[in-house]
Amino acid sequence: MTENRYRPLILDASALITGFNPADVENEQYTVPLVEEELKRGLTSVRLKTSIRTGKLKVKTPKKAFLEEVEREAERVGDSLLLSEADKQVLALALELKSAGEKPIIVTDDYSIQNLARSMNIEFKPLTTFGIKFRYRWILFCSACGRIYPPRKKVRVCRVCGTPLIRKYFKKECARK
Repeated sequence: MTENRYRPLILDASALITGFNPADVENEQYTVPLVEEELKRGLTSVRLKTSIRTGKLKVKTPKKAFLEEVEREAERVGDSLLLSEADKQVLALALELKSAGEKPIIVTDDYSIQNLARSMNIEFKPLTTFGIKFRYRWILFCSACGRIYPPRKKVRVCRVCGTPLIRKYFKKECARK
């Protein structure tokens, strides 16, 4: 992990919930406002507030252009249904730092974040899981009539027969390097 010591870390809510302590790491560390909002109460909140107050963890809002790029990629691979706005901010901030010449690492156990990060060539490190084994591209499928829809937020039921759509993968690739 020596090579990763000076790379910026971007923490999502799962990293902080599972016990990641920013005070224990030398790296520059970031999170986003919506993660801070999600973690308002409990022990995680105390650790978060202390880390922010001491300057160990910075809260940064990603630029709109990077949020839009994340949204486009999430729709392309089909993860937009499962990503929260906080997740999208985390990915957008990583993309923004990457575009500035940094090599950010997202600290997360969230498989949808990992799937999209891998698709966008952003490194991630899981804490309590092994991380994703495969990278998926998703579709929406009608089990009644067999119609296939692109994975967009707006379509939840089949436009032909009215059956609720099921999310399933249509492309699976090894996610490990």
